[in-house]
Amino acid sequence: QVQLVESGGGLVQAGGSLRLSCAASGSIFRISTMGWYRRPPGKQRELAAVVTSTGTINYADSVKGRFTLSRDNAKNTVFLQMNSLKPEDTAVYYCNVRATRSGSLYNDYWGQGTQVTVSS
Repeated sequence: QVQLVESGGGLVQAGGSLRLSCAASGSIFRISTMGWYRRPPGKQRELAAVVTSTGTINYADSVKGRFTLSRDNAKNTVFLQMNSLKPEDTAVYYCNVRATRSGSLYNDYWGQGTQVTVSS
């Protein structure tokens, strides 16, 4: 199995910062992409940022210039530094890891979600 442990959510005022962490562990052969999705209240889950194994990062337009995604391949950990937070960033943030346990078939694994609340 693959386990994802998230940390770093919380309550912050608009303009503040938070840093999310997600560590993957278990029977992992190789990780492809790592990233964060979010589900704002009453809305569907959406991409926040994702990084490939070669380091290419894709950000949602709404977070570009404010969020920074980074990855520590040695520790199978991904970080999301969130600056200049806005009330519309309020959401449950989910870590996502695409990994293979055998070297062939890749599956998506999800964290339990961490709440980020930005007050105005």
